[in-house]
Amino acid sequence: MSIEKRVVAVIPVYNEADRIHDTVVSLKKISLINKIIVVDDGSKDGTVEKIKDLDIDIIILDKNYGKGHAIKVAIQAVDFDYLVLVDGDLGFSAIEISKLINPVIENKADFTIARFVNSKKGGFGLVKNLAKFGVYFFTGKMINTSLSGQRVYKKEVINDISYIPSNYGIEVAMTIGALNKGYKLLEVDVDMFHRETGRDLSGFIHRGKQFLDILFTLLVLLVRR
Repeated sequence: MSIEKRVVAVIPVYNEADRIHDTVVSLKKISLINKIIVVDDGSKDGTVEKIKDLDIDIIILDKNYGKGHAIKVAIQAVDFDYLVLVDGDLGFSAIEISKLINPVIENKADFTIARFVNSKKGGFGLVKNLAKFGVYFFTGKMINTSLSGQRVYKKEVINDISYIPSNYGIEVAMTIGALNKGYKLLEVDVDMFHRETGRDLSGFIHRGKQFLDILFTLLVLLVRR
């Protein structure tokens, strides 16, 4: 890879104090990554305190705006050639993101998405199915990673995506936008682990918000079609 090419990792976080340190430490071990930016989306659990001494860039938002908004703030704030998106709760398994970077740098794909090989089922699959069939409806492609937040994009792909929502619909919208522009996707198997929402009240509330955000995103895309 040319030394002029900048690989920037962006981590949007909200209340990830228990895992963000390990996530960042793991990413810092990946030599291909030139810069790491954590966007704290209004955390109230001391997330920033866990990483302030790790020599990375930290953007602190004044309140919780949403995952998509946090990512867009970072995109607008930094120059990059390759954008690496990483969830803050991966812990040490974040090292696996290197498997997604190489295919994009080597032009084997325009963007990559992580496919968790050890993923555990948390809910009833309603959110995943909505995302999966939403992508199929708009692109004619059936993929298994519509919701995965672990992704790598070439800059031109990001620039060519016309609609990036500010909420949990961001992954679905970016997938649809890139595929409809003809960019090549590669789903990459990874041995990653992250926090799975359970079948308790907080888990159902979280998945309910995801479902509504994705549904709204799909409706917006339908109107914009």
